[in-house]
Amino acid sequence: MKTKVNELSPNAYARIAGVLYLIITVAAIFAHFVIPEQFIVPGDAAATAVNIANSEILFRLGAIGMELVILLSEIVLSVVLYILFKPVNKTLSLLAAVSRIAMTTIHGLNLLNYYFVLRLLTGSNYMIAFGQEQVNALVTLFLDAHSIGFTIGIAFLVPHVLILGYLIYKSGYFPKVLGILFVAAGVGYLIDTIGLLLVPAYTTTPGLIALVIAVAEISFPIWLLVKGVKREPAQTHTPALESA
Repeated sequence: MKTKVNELSPNAYARIAGVLYLIITVAAIFAHFVIPEQFIVPGDAAATAVNIANSEILFRLGAIGMELVILLSEIVLSVVLYILFKPVNKTLSLLAAVSRIAMTTIHGLNLLNYYFVLRLLTGSNYMIAFGQEQVNALVTLFLDAHSIGFTIGIAFLVPHVLILGYLIYKSGYFPKVLGILFVAAGVGYLIDTIGLLLVPAYTTTPGLIALVIAVAEISFPIWLLVKGVKREPAQTHTPALESA
């Protein structure tokens, strides 16, 4: 006997997405800013290695544990946003979800770099094989690789942000300015990613780009939590897309 399960309302999905955005934001502050600053000493590989070795538990919980919270939340958020915007355009909503999940997959694999760091610093066999200076150099290499891997992951977020901006704009759920902000943030992500990965002289995100991204990434979750959705979404898809 089949039991019909009632679908959640758009407002419910909006609130869930807002909560997930909040979890991701708080965890990201710790994983990407607070914790690395406790360990990484720019230009001093030895001090960085000592800091991590002396606070292994904090590194595991703060850097790896918080990143896992982010990644698991990202998967759920991708699905929730897909369901929320599917009535607007099913194909684009699916593409946005796949793009965000691709980023999440890359960031998950990128965590291996942190595990390599811990293995180097806590495994006595590595110290015997390489010596302290070589171990310190390898630690720096894997930390740098983690930073690059994170940027590569963000490259796959770019389509998600651009498409999401369009869906927000066309949906009728939210003020159109939120969609415009997300498109601007997507352009910012694109410029920043190209610069960091392909332009050697580009080493730091410009303040204006960081500001645009921050405004978009903060204003949308706040709206989701406080206001939810305004009304039923605009039906902008075509029959061909609906059957996709």
